[in-house]
Amino acid sequence: MPSPMTDEDLESLARRRAGAKLGWYTHALIYLVVNAVLFVLARHGVTHRPWNLYPAAGWGLGLLLHGVSVFLLGAGSGLRERLIERERQRLRERR
Repeated sequence: MPSPMTDEDLESLARRRAGAKLGWYTHALIYLVVNAVLFVLARHGVTHRPWNLYPAAGWGLGLLLHGVSVFLLGAGSGLRERLIERERQRLRERR
């Protein structure tokens, strides 16, 4: 059974999680602004081809993975804590 968290532990975890979420929101905002500019350049540029889809797709995948790491697998997330607890149980059983 995990030991209860102290107030300092909770404060530290809350600050880390809030910082990680703020980092993702910043990443998403920059993604939207840059890709909007690339869209305008592709639409009104010389080639008129949708070349902007390639960087948007690649960067979008990175943004998706960043979101998964922050919101699903981040410190203190339910999934992460359950996986850690399962590993603890397996290790205890092997002893």
